[in-house]
Amino acid sequence: MLPRAVRPDGRLRLVIFDCDGVLIDSEGPSCRAVAHELRQIGLDLDDEAAVHRFAGKALTAIKIEAETETGRALPADWAATMQGKLVELMRREARTIDGAHGMLTAVVGLDLPVRVGSNSSIAEMDVKFGRTGLDQFVADRIHSARDMGKPKPDPAVYLHAAEIEGVAPDDCIVLEDTDTGARAAQAAGMACVLLRPLDHPAPDWPGLFRIGHLSEFAPFLERILASQGRDGGRS
Repeated sequence: MLPRAVRPDGRLRLVIFDCDGVLIDSEGPSCRAVAHELRQIGLDLDDEAAVHRFAGKALTAIKIEAETETGRALPADWAATMQGKLVELMRREARTIDGAHGMLTAVVGLDLPVRVGSNSSIAEMDVKFGRTGLDQFVADRIHSARDMGKPKPDPAVYLHAAEIEGVAPDDCIVLEDTDTGARAAQAAGMACVLLRPLDHPAPDWPGLFRIGHLSEFAPFLERILASQGRDGGRS
């Protein structure tokens, strides 16, 4: 059965966004920076292959993969050190995903509360949202799976966001761009919209919807609200 959030007999009460690849265009620069570091220990991986391989993954998981593949140990604090480098990278290079500002404006206009649940640290998200101006929408409403020690696909960060909002998980909808994140939303019992070009492959899971561009998201939510007999704050 579909989560209540997307059912005509239900009530959509919270929208939760992933950060990287959904609001902030940081997956490419971050994954390329990680690949550069890992080539130093002999991992044979070019920059673009790294984006496909590492997008949405926690640094701790990437560390384990690299050590297993190369047979070489990274420093115990590699993930924390890499995180610091990514914060500085995003301080210089963070950009919004095309349409993010307009989409968030439209979603807030539907009188729907928003939160962010990401594998990025709070420190990194603060830099990204501050640089891009998106902090006006999400200030004090961001949650870090990394800082919780439970990175996606663990659903903990999404469940925590719902708990803080005081909303049941199946009254939430998540916007994600990776299979890892979508699995986390599914495990949390939440509906999920996958942001991905329509000519790219995507999983076929119950409760998983799909859009090709951020401009489609607010109208999708508006249709849900209309099916539930609500006007999305326009009355």
